[in-house]
Amino acid sequence: MIRILLAALVLATPLAAAERRPNIVMIFIDDMGWGDFSCFGNAEAKTPNIDALAAGGIRFTQFYVNSPICSPSRCALSTGQYPQRWRITSYLNNRADNERRGMAQWLDPKAPVLARMLKAGGYATGHFGKWHLGGQRDVDDAPPIAAYGFDASLTNFEGMGPKLLPLTLKPGDTDSGKIWGDAERLGGPVTWMQRSKITSGFIDAAIPFIDQAVAAKKPFYVNLWPDDVHSPFWPPVDRWADGKRALYLSVLEEMDRQFGRLFDHLRANPELRDNTIVLICSDNGPEPGAGSAGPLRGTKGGLFEGGIRSPLVVWGPGWLAAGKAGKRDDQSVFAAFDLAPSLLELAGIAPPEGTDFDGEDLSGTLTGKAPASREAPVFWRRPPDRKMSLAKPALPLPDLAVREGKWKLLCDYDGSNPLLFDLMADPGEAQNLAAEESGVVARLSRAALAWHRSMPADRGPELGRKRPASGK
Repeated sequence: MIRILLAALVLATPLAAAERRPNIVMIFIDDMGWGDFSCFGNAEAKTPNIDALAAGGIRFTQFYVNSPICSPSRCALSTGQYPQRWRITSYLNNRADNERRGMAQWLDPKAPVLARMLKAGGYATGHFGKWHLGGQRDVDDAPPIAAYGFDASLTNFEGMGPKLLPLTLKPGDTDSGKIWGDAERLGGPVTWMQRSKITSGFIDAAIPFIDQAVAAKKPFYVNLWPDDVHSPFWPPVDRWADGKRALYLSVLEEMDRQFGRLFDHLRANPELRDNTIVLICSDNGPEPGAGSAGPLRGTKGGLFEGGIRSPLVVWGPGWLAAGKAGKRDDQSVFAAFDLAPSLLELAGIAPPEGTDFDGEDLSGTLTGKAPASREAPVFWRRPPDRKMSLAKPALPLPDLAVREGKWKLLCDYDGSNPLLFDLMADPGEAQNLAAEESGVVARLSRAALAWHRSMPADRGPELGRKRPASGK
């Protein structure tokens, strides 16, 4: 498996030593809450390997993703643009359901993908883990991951090409079960392994890829996007637990343990340690009853803070400002689509002419050298199939949201039912200030509606009236 992956690595002319560019590892965890790392306040479970990275890096507490659900969040991170521009506004499902929601079937390969830009600039690029930007269920004609600028890939059941598929085992079982077996039709070779170990399987592919890039004297960009900690929860049999939250925490701790080997590998080699930046965050908020958003309101699927604010850890001893190791940035407000232009700036690579990012260059914030928030507001639109909350009792959720400075406004598609919060004073969104701050409500409502109308439409308004049952 690994030999096949490494054969796909295209070796270009090595960079001169003077052209120092950071290696980049982007870790995108699945369905993890803002409060689930122990370095972000989790007292029920420990994540010592990620905590150790945070102790040598910077923790950002006001970092956002651009959607409260999987595929659009991954789209924004990859493109530096609002996912609505590419008609990816909820998780990619089967063809009929994508059409029902007014969505694309996969990310258009013409999108300005970060990996492709880095590859054009001399980087080795690898994707190891969940993709979920095309190629799943009955959508078997999506572009391969290589079409988006990756030299090598290994994915799960929601992507085209070589993959790891999960075996399941719980206490008392004598034989392993198989899930997502029909994904074998989406490309191979396929390796079946215990679901509880799949993060280590992706790491087993990423480490040799990294080492070969180093041997070729090429900088590298690696996506490491685990299936963890998405349900259903399959921790190792000897770490089984009772109840949804307990199972989730076992999976969280096991994921952290498996990441330890990657982090040790990066730290053990001075060349890697001093010239690698690792970013760790979650694609959206937690599933109700599983992960925790800490003091934040809301969960996966909704536009309250718990659905869209993510913990972010940035580690890079050779790139962070002096004195920033172990620090926490509680002031800088930015989002996942800001990472693409920021990482290109750190790599010294200009985007292709005509590229129009919605994200901003906040490389100084990521490295602690010039902390700042993005200048433009951040806007969100709910997934078209998520009018009702996942938590019980199911209640109607706002359709739109905007964050500008300390203010966050949520409202419906027509600007009705406004909620206004001062997030610096009230991060838990407990006190609605809409009545007291009518001028702020009017201004932010106009901005949110103008942004919404400027984006390609999905079928959220129609589906919201029907209020269908939630899916994934």
